[in-house]
Amino acid sequence: MENDSRLCLVLTTWPADQPVEAFVRGMVEARLAACVHVSGAGDSTYRWDGAVETAAERQLVIKTTRERLAALAAYVRGAHPYAVPEWLELDAAGSGSYAAWIATSVAGAD
Repeated sequence: MENDSRLCLVLTTWPADQPVEAFVRGMVEARLAACVHVSGAGDSTYRWDGAVETAAERQLVIKTTRERLAALAAYVRGAHPYAVPEWLELDAAGSGSYAAWIATSVAGAD
């Protein structure tokens, strides 16, 4: 595995009762993400507006590069149903060929 400082994963959640396909496909079509993994529904428990709540959500793992983060963030803010969507950026390392695939998949946008 190689550490390529350009690679990152972005985590966000999506309501389990809302279609997610157009949201994730839009990221890939716009070259904001090389791949988006959508997990099955699970429960999230969190504090919101002073109360503890639980909601059924899906976890999304977005594979991209640091160069695409600003455009990806703008897309998520504009298309996400939550007022404050989860946005966690994680540096990533991977094999040389997989890292190259991610970089190539998101290159050439804008």
